[in-house]
Amino acid sequence: MNSTIDKIAWLHLDSGTILSTRSQGKNVYYIPGGKREPGESDLDTLVREIDEELSVTIYPATAVHVGTYQAQAHGHAAGVTVRMTCYTAAHDGTPTPSGEIEEVAWLSYADRDRVSPVDQIIFDHLHETGQLH
Repeated sequence: MNSTIDKIAWLHLDSGTILSTRSQGKNVYYIPGGKREPGESDLDTLVREIDEELSVTIYPATAVHVGTYQAQAHGHAAGVTVRMTCYTAAHDGTPTPSGEIEEVAWLSYADRDRVSPVDQIIFDHLHETGQLH
């Protein structure tokens, strides 16, 4: 079965590290964000998911599309891919685990092996452009 999971993610970098999350029962970290609900725009999804996962308010007017990345979906059958559309955006609040999120962590490029396959591609891009150390 070939299918694609459509996800929107928030790239929040600080001092060469990136904000990442680990969901309850998971053994890898994911860049925060989630799946689009029917009828939602990218920015609607971004605002809703980040509020649900981190109790942070995203300012949609400040959102900048960074890139869209695709890879095998972690924990899914072969052929199931995830397409991650990534944005940076200004926010209000301190990221705090909420909902399904058990842990919030600031990761560096040295943590690349601790994240999902699509996040590894994003880590590579951010490292190559000097944003992730």
